[in-house]
Amino acid sequence: MKKFFTRITAPVKLPYWPQDLLLLIPRIYCGYLLSFNFGAAKFGLPWSPDETNLRLFEVAFWFPNDIAEHGGVFAMFPATLAWLGAFSEGVGGLALILGFQLRLFSFLIGCTMLVAAFVQHAGHDLWQQLPAIGFLWVAIYSLILGGGRFSLDYLIAQKLRYEKK
Repeated sequence: MKKFFTRITAPVKLPYWPQDLLLLIPRIYCGYLLSFNFGAAKFGLPWSPDETNLRLFEVAFWFPNDIAEHGGVFAMFPATLAWLGAFSEGVGGLALILGFQLRLFSFLIGCTMLVAAFVQHAGHDLWQQLPAIGFLWVAIYSLILGGGRFSLDYLIAQKLRYEKK
């Protein structure tokens, strides 16, 4: 189990640190927007706006109804899918910033952004799809590469390697 945990946690360390730094910048920016803007409006976090009246990890009342309007599986499990989507934005955005369990959270963010871009905004102008597509691209490269040397995952992987020796 520890070996599996190490494999999914350990990020790819690029040859030069400026390359890791270059990938860090969009990761932090997108994580900030997801957690403090998009996620905080629909998921109860300590920094959620007061007017939302959300308790910790509570989903905004309107979000499950918004999910159910898409029909199919979305209408079957709107509360669960709304919670998962809001969690992936709010907490996943924080994970992007910190680089913590980045592959897991990148997968959740990627799934959420696929739905946002191609289900929720289907038929709308491309401009309405672009934010979700941008977050999707950051989730894809984070899923593949991990957080690089500027992440908590890198520190965790280093500690687990030293314990093994």
